[in-house]
Amino acid sequence: MKLTIDRNALMRALSHVQAVVERRNTIPILANILMQAEGDRLILTATDLDIEATDAAEAKVKKAGSVTAPAQTLFDVVRKLPDGAEISLELAEGRLSIAAGRSKFALPTLPASDFQTMAREEAPTKFDMEAAELRRLIDKTKFAISTEETRYYLNGIYLHHAKGAAGPVLRAVATDGHRLALAEVAAPKGSASLKGVIVPRKAVAEARRLLDGAPETVTLEVSDSKITFRIGEATLTSKLIDGSFPDYQRVIPKDNTRLLVVDTKDFAAAVDRVATVSAERSRSVKLSLSAGKLMLAVSHSETGSGAEEVEAAYDSEAMEIGFNAKYLLDVTQQIESDETRIEFNDAASPARVLDAKDPGAQYVLMPLRV
Repeated sequence: MKLTIDRNALMRALSHVQAVVERRNTIPILANILMQAEGDRLILTATDLDIEATDAAEAKVKKAGSVTAPAQTLFDVVRKLPDGAEISLELAEGRLSIAAGRSKFALPTLPASDFQTMAREEAPTKFDMEAAELRRLIDKTKFAISTEETRYYLNGIYLHHAKGAAGPVLRAVATDGHRLALAEVAAPKGSASLKGVIVPRKAVAEARRLLDGAPETVTLEVSDSKITFRIGEATLTSKLIDGSFPDYQRVIPKDNTRLLVVDTKDFAAAVDRVATVSAERSRSVKLSLSAGKLMLAVSHSETGSGAEEVEAAYDSEAMEIGFNAKYLLDVTQQIESDETRIEFNDAASPARVLDAKDPGAQYVLMPLRV
């Protein structure tokens, strides 16, 4: 294998694939990236056998061939070479020679024939959608993905075709049992057969990275056990979580009649300030609602107390309710409107948060005892 390639093109492709490689690997070959030089391209592939990423960059191939090299070292070397440099890559005597200007490196390699890839399978569901819409579905929900490994079926985003208020939608839902985030877009053509899949947290993060600078349209292919994202030259394939996502519709309150409207920025800033003295574990903050007024308060025997009044529109019966401050802040960061609308029932029931600028998104927060 022998070729020359632009540093920036190689860096872009490497950055798209190397992150799927696990730092600690019991199988040495999985710490490597597969490099295949053919025609006028260098194709890069990385996998941890649960997720696989492939990307390609234009190259002047003098001698076709393939090899694997350590992912992290290769990425670090290329990252530190000057912008716009022309890089020469050559496989010689079992080492990968990297040369650019006065810099020369030689990395250990393993045979390309030893590299393991994920098994391919037929994808009965295939559809195109706007990159911006997929980006939005991920951004509006990923913060609520659970990190609790024992509830593995919550460790991803539930993606499915559903019936929305204005017609068929593609809906993304994530929950960790304490909060829930839901976002939806008009159903793309061809998505009607998507009955419901759980996309793992790592695949969500990698797909989101690929969507930065993506072309306008991306392709999703879904089978019983895998999902594939085709984003420009890059392809990301991931196993799906084999489990049943809970019936999230039962969690979303339908009869919350008490409405609080607050300025999004003022409310978030006040929650952040008051939470400074909250106990680190629960991070609880009490909301006291009365006519035209909202009082935020924290009181803890060891860390102290804090309170702040926030201007608000509220004309229902006075009530007090507590929430985790971090969860409140996570939700307010998703609100695009200047005003945040929060619907309550009582102190023991979940609250629903809505965004006037984005009717396709809603959030649910479970209360805390305060």
